[in-house]
Amino acid sequence: MRKMRVASRIKHAPLVLLGMAFILALLIFTLFPVVYAILGSFKTNFELVSGAGLFPEKWHWENFIYAFEKLNFFRYTINSFLLCTGCTVLSIIIASLGGYCMARYEFPGKKVLDFVNYSLMFISLGSVVLFPVYRLMNGLHLTGSLLGLMLVLTGGQTSNIVLVKGFVNNLPRELDESGKMDGATPFQIYLRILLPLLRPIIATVGLFAFRGAWNEYLTSMVFTIGKKDMQPLTVAVVALRYSANAAAEWHIMCAGAAISMIPMLIIYILANKQLIGGLTAGAVKG
Repeated sequence: MRKMRVASRIKHAPLVLLGMAFILALLIFTLFPVVYAILGSFKTNFELVSGAGLFPEKWHWENFIYAFEKLNFFRYTINSFLLCTGCTVLSIIIASLGGYCMARYEFPGKKVLDFVNYSLMFISLGSVVLFPVYRLMNGLHLTGSLLGLMLVLTGGQTSNIVLVKGFVNNLPRELDESGKMDGATPFQIYLRILLPLLRPIIATVGLFAFRGAWNEYLTSMVFTIGKKDMQPLTVAVVALRYSANAAAEWHIMCAGAAISMIPMLIIYILANKQLIGGLTAGAVKG
């Protein structure tokens, strides 16, 4: 038996090595732009465009000081955090309530709504609906504001609702029944009994919402045209490319890109276990 196991390992060794090589190549192609941008943010512009070594000869922290003081990046960073925090809170409320209702209650049209939710998970509308959404928000006088942008980016919670629904389906219904016996209303059951148990999937939904709002460029750019003080960080970084001094400020662009990447990297490092746990639990079909 042992010889058979050894022979099987030897037989599959080339395939394993090929898979490891593919994963390593994919990892390098994924991480290299991130590492290059972060290290490039500490270089001078001449050192960056001349194609010098990967690491800077001298670490120029003043690039970040210039970005924050002269280019108002502190304001753009605050805008991004306000926008992402609002989107995260709204997404958690909508997804948790929607998933709870879809998992626990029967109502007319539920199967149709379920079908629509599952169908929209595989359809990316993106810029197709940008114009009608802009006209709608313009009619409500919510363009050019973080509130309007927050509402737009919070839309499309179908994937999150499906995840929460799958998580709630795994919770015993006896919890609801015990709450009803104590005289709790459906909302009290949701708020006091089920919501504390939904923390893993809520963490996942929150991370997705925060990441989506933080990295969104096109919608944020459209909804903040003419309102420079309302721009989030991603829009401000790309705007440097089209500024008058863009040809001489690649190092500042890298500094801006590093500023926009570092918070998300920190969040993923700290919340990696919660993300994987929430996805695994919420993916179970209920």
